[in-house]
Amino acid sequence: MDTSTDAVHSTRRPRRAPRRTRLRNALIAGGLVVVLSVGGTVAWAADRFLIEHVEIADVSEYEAENSTVDTEAIADLSDSETAVLTDTSYTDGDSEITVSTVVTGSGDDTLTYYVADVVVSDATQLRSAFAKDQFGENIIETTSEIAADHDAVLAINGDYYGFRDTGIVVRNGVAYRDEGARDGLAFYTDGRVEVYDETTTTAQELLDAGVWNTLSFGPAIVEDGEVVDGIENVEIDTNVGNHSIQGEQPRTAVGVIDDNHYVFVVVDGRDPGYSRGATLTELAEIMTELGAETAYNLDGGGSSTMYFNSEVINQPSNDGERATSDILYVAY
Repeated sequence: MDTSTDAVHSTRRPRRAPRRTRLRNALIAGGLVVVLSVGGTVAWAADRFLIEHVEIADVSEYEAENSTVDTEAIADLSDSETAVLTDTSYTDGDSEITVSTVVTGSGDDTLTYYVADVVVSDATQLRSAFAKDQFGENIIETTSEIAADHDAVLAINGDYYGFRDTGIVVRNGVAYRDEGARDGLAFYTDGRVEVYDETTTTAQELLDAGVWNTLSFGPAIVEDGEVVDGIENVEIDTNVGNHSIQGEQPRTAVGVIDDNHYVFVVVDGRDPGYSRGATLTELAEIMTELGAETAYNLDGGGSSTMYFNSEVINQPSNDGERATSDILYVAY
């Protein structure tokens, strides 16, 4: 792949005005039109896709009481007196983040994506956060809002766990959901990252094994440093009205290069001449070129967002950020 890499601010176009708190892409805009047209289903559709179902109202307090890791010790890992922040990098002791923009192709074949190379001194510096600091279904905020609330220097959208009621959800050393359904991604406190089958284990077994965070979306696109075969045929969350994840789409992916060394990629799309979007195979190839041994696809489309140094640095495809349920982030 013929690529050119520039500083993160050099390829961005003027930011488009955000549209706050919209319904979940075409699922709500299109799929619900069908659902709502059927008598007797209006209440069901609103309950399933729109109404917040709060299971835990104060996640910060809940994690402080239940996390398997000392959260005060995590805070002590960062020393703001030694931290150095620029437009494209953040360094704090042994932890370092470098952000860049890559543009390939030309004309309608142009592809633009954003890369964050992340090295942390301790795996627990890579954290997760929920919208409104609450856990449950249909609870949403933009990536930037969640990131700002948690003093994130870098953040990407997560797996949109709140759109479904299945999947194992372990975040920051706490189990929130134990409904195995698909291949997930597990981040361990020793820095390892592994793809695993949710249906063969439990949230408690993962915690006992040292898992710090899990993600439940997929598919896994890189394993053992190789592009996974057949990823273009995988369907994720084929709920009524859901768009296929196939084809050229905005994308978000997370990969691991080595223990405590991660790479985040956000691909912009649906904007010919600026960025067409990537197929899953192209996304996997990007990750292998960046050195990822393992990589995993996250919620994409209008959700795909990268936030760094207090601003969104990519161009989300919805003319602004789409609200989501969770983020992965590194704090100041």
